[in-house]
Amino acid sequence: MTQVWGNMPHSIFQKRFLGIAFAQLNYQQATAEIELLSQGSSFSFVVTPNVDHALALAPAIPTERNNQFDAAYGAAAIRFCDSRVLQALAKLRGVGLSVVTGSDLTERLFKQQFATDQIIAIVGGDPGDAQILADLFPGPKFVQHCPPMGILDNAEAVADIFAFLDTQQADYAFFAFGAPQSEIVAHQYQVRGTGRGVGLCVGASIEFLIGRKTRAPKWMQRAGLEWAFRLLQEPGRLWRRYLVTGPRILLLAAKWRNI
Repeated sequence: MTQVWGNMPHSIFQKRFLGIAFAQLNYQQATAEIELLSQGSSFSFVVTPNVDHALALAPAIPTERNNQFDAAYGAAAIRFCDSRVLQALAKLRGVGLSVVTGSDLTERLFKQQFATDQIIAIVGGDPGDAQILADLFPGPKFVQHCPPMGILDNAEAVADIFAFLDTQQADYAFFAFGAPQSEIVAHQYQVRGTGRGVGLCVGASIEFLIGRKTRAPKWMQRAGLEWAFRLLQEPGRLWRRYLVTGPRILLLAAKWRNI
C-alpha cells in the first residue's frame, strides 16, 4: 500500500493512520478549502475515506483495480475521515482524527457555499436529480450526466464522462457513484488535464440530500453506528461488506505502526 501523505496544501494539517493522510479540519475550514479548489484553473478532487476504502487500500491480494484506487488516493487534494469507526480505532492507537463525513460535507456545500453564477455537475444518480436539486437550491446551474453501471469496464462510458466534464467546465463536480470507481475516474480525469474546478467523490450523499435514502438518527451517527442503520435498510446489498469483509479493519488497526 502506498503511503499517501505529503501532497495536501501546506495550510492543511494532517495525521496519518493506516497509510492515509487525513486532513484535520472542521466543517467550516473544509468548505473554505474546497471553495478555493473550486476556483482553480486545473482539476483537483477530494476523497472521503471510510472503512471500506481503508480495506481496499490494503488488500490481502492486490489487483490492478486496487493499485488504481491507491494511485487515486495518492493524487487526491484532500482526504477527510468519513468514518467514526476509523476515528475510534485511530484513537485506540493514539491518533486523534477529525471526522468530516461526505454526506454532511455535501449538505453544507449545497446549503451554504454555492454562488448563483457557479456550475454544479452531478455525475451519476438518477435522471432528473439535477432538476430536483435546482428546485431545492435555486441559484446555481445544475447539470447532470448519468453513466451506466460498471463504468471502469466500459471505456466508452468513461470517455463520455470526460466529454461531459470538458463541456461543462464546472466549478464543482459530484461523483455520485461508489468507490473505487468514482475515485479512479476522478483521478483519470485529473491526469487528462482538460478540466478545472474540484471534484468530490461522495457516494450516496446526493441521495441522502434529496431524500431518496434516509440517514441514521444523529445519536447513531455520533455513536459510530450509522453502518448498522444502513445494514438494516439494505441487508441484501450490505451484509457482506459490514459482516464479512469489514471486521478485517480490526486486524489492520492492531498491526498498524506509526512510523
